[in-house]
Amino acid sequence: MTATTTHHRICPLCEACCGLEIKVQAGKVISIRGHDADVFSAGYICPKGVALKDLHEDPDRLRTPLIKRNGVFEEASWDEAYAEIAHRLPPLMAQHGRNATAVVVGNPSAHKIGLLTYFGKLARALGTKNVFSASTLDQMPKQLASGLMFGHWLSVALPDITRTDYLLVLGANPLVSNGSMWTVPDFKGKAKALQARGGKLVVIDPRRTETAAVADAHHFIRPNADVFLLAAMVNTLFAEGLVTLGTVADWVNGDAEVQLAVTPFTPEAVASRCGISADTIRALTRDLAGAPRAAVYARIGTCTQEYGTLASWLVDVLNTLTGNLDREGGVLFAKSAAFASNTAGKPGVGKGVTTGRHQARVSGAPEVYGELPITCIAEEIETPGEGQIRALFTVATNPVLSSPNGPRLAEALDTLDFMVSMDIYLNETTRHADVILPGVSPLEDFHYDVAFPQLSWRNHARYSPPVLPAAPGQPEEWQTLLTLAAIVQGKGAHIDANTLDDAQFAEDAQRLFGAHADAVMRATQGLRGPQRSLEVALRTGPYGDGFGTQPDGLTLAKVMASNATGGIDLGELQPRIPEMLRTPSGKVELAPPSLLQDLQRAAHDLRGLAPDLVIIGRRDVRTNNSWMHNLPVLAKGPFRCTALVHPVDATRLQLQDGALAEICNGPRSVQAQVHISDEMMPGVVSLPHGWGHNLPGAKLHLAAERPGTNLNALLDDQLRDPLSGNAVLGGVAITMRAATAPAPAQTDS
Repeated sequence: MTATTTHHRICPLCEACCGLEIKVQAGKVISIRGHDADVFSAGYICPKGVALKDLHEDPDRLRTPLIKRNGVFEEASWDEAYAEIAHRLPPLMAQHGRNATAVVVGNPSAHKIGLLTYFGKLARALGTKNVFSASTLDQMPKQLASGLMFGHWLSVALPDITRTDYLLVLGANPLVSNGSMWTVPDFKGKAKALQARGGKLVVIDPRRTETAAVADAHHFIRPNADVFLLAAMVNTLFAEGLVTLGTVADWVNGDAEVQLAVTPFTPEAVASRCGISADTIRALTRDLAGAPRAAVYARIGTCTQEYGTLASWLVDVLNTLTGNLDREGGVLFAKSAAFASNTAGKPGVGKGVTTGRHQARVSGAPEVYGELPITCIAEEIETPGEGQIRALFTVATNPVLSSPNGPRLAEALDTLDFMVSMDIYLNETTRHADVILPGVSPLEDFHYDVAFPQLSWRNHARYSPPVLPAAPGQPEEWQTLLTLAAIVQGKGAHIDANTLDDAQFAEDAQRLFGAHADAVMRATQGLRGPQRSLEVALRTGPYGDGFGTQPDGLTLAKVMASNATGGIDLGELQPRIPEMLRTPSGKVELAPPSLLQDLQRAAHDLRGLAPDLVIIGRRDVRTNNSWMHNLPVLAKGPFRCTALVHPVDATRLQLQDGALAEICNGPRSVQAQVHISDEMMPGVVSLPHGWGHNLPGAKLHLAAERPGTNLNALLDDQLRDPLSGNAVLGGVAITMRAATAPAPAQTDS
């Protein structure tokens, strides 16, 4: 009998980053369970972790490059695929310039160190300002607000859930997501522990979510009204003398400016727009201020709206003014073992963040964090003139489904002169490509999280080696990115990626370490690609060995050796202000001028009327990304792409449970199956995102059996948060009526 081997792996399928125990026999995965010894997740696992087996074995997963010839995809060798790109792309760039190219990167890259650390090399080689990512679909408001306040895009204040007494959650569903911009596996268990020690969990959301269902209290709120509620709570703190800055009092600028700015937002003034009474707003504020230790957390629902940056900012204004910023049991900042900018350089001061270094050619939308809003892609392809996008790279992304007005984007993609996709699927976006380059299965790649330890509930360092070998001839993803960079630089398709990586690392070592560069080169000899950069990041990080100067410190070898025992626990989050600040002033900037100015827009809007009926998205633990609909273990069970409608609205609109309804937003319309539910706030409809697997040319066979409805096809790609460029995906006004066509069969499977 073939021996069974046991492997320990970090799950790459969502932000929870749970530790897995995977058993393999004869090259096949035979079981996946939570790793009980994991120092971060302690054995917790959700259904997505088990689905890694389905993903690896999915017959639809691409395993060889594809080249489109005469409108039909044909399998090709890697040499043929690179040659096709080298033949077609450089002449196009020579004729039309570098800004005729664009690159867009998606969510899975955040979970793959090779993609995350080497994507920038391709973008820099292209030399284009047209860089887009999924960040402007869900998280850029939080990153911008954090950057303006604390000095870096990933300096995000995180709830200290294991020590807090009061957790206020807005527009987030961490029981399903296990955190978002907050990596917290087994949120449910931690919330129950909070309640067991006498603490309180309060949720504010237009839907009674899974998190709200286990909370001590839940309050409905009208979508897009979070800014009004939060500003009114800040107003109440000042009006009732409840403001205290606590331990960060010497490190805060701007509290007086904030007090003046929120003057219009009294509880009475905002109550009707929020759908929350003035008395309730005051009670929430008093409970927050009166709790011994408290934290406010908000996420997707507050980011994907017209006032996303303002809402994200006001969350941390509340945390600061109640004395809970940088406080145990309040909100704290992680201290990542590697790659964190707020642990590098001179502590307590920095350059801060800058936006608007360039603008989108058509809309004029400002650059934020080096990228433009993803909703600008279609117009940048369609609009003639210098800088018109003619060639596009997509990396692990499916914006035809995941971004607003996908039909417009799909039409635009068909007009490109050339398109290259790095992806494991022939999906609704990559079907438009001329060349598709498949990535490796997550089980064939080593894993170290770059971003998520900077957002984690507890400090840690964990490494996963590959579980299974990659197919012969399959390049690593960082090697593919380097090869593409070499092609666009005119170096040809046959350059050796390892040689190029060695040369680039030598240049970086000289720039970063000067006279010590040769010693660093010797110390990292035998390593390449992201492993080598990880070794340097760990050894020069806050827990590192400093290349021998701190013998007990971390090295890559030590972290790798800890894999079987669940990684290295680096302890609970601790207060870090002022050393983690990277603002030019060395202070927490509570009143960034751009945010105070935009708050005036909200004050003007406060006088308007809320729409009668609006739509929001939602998340399911099994389907937080579109490609998860193609995995049997996640796709089975009840049909999830339904429009949740409150009974009062269903009666008013003459909608029947299980029947089809037409949902309209101006000229755009979709049809969806109705599910009548009192978990919705009256006047609010919920439809999950990421569905719509019925487009010709995509090869997601299981997903196509129950394609669902694409919420984003209903949304306006011109509607954005003006500060961050984030798409507005929720709180959009709609009309709704019963459809005349019969509902399609959506049986359980």
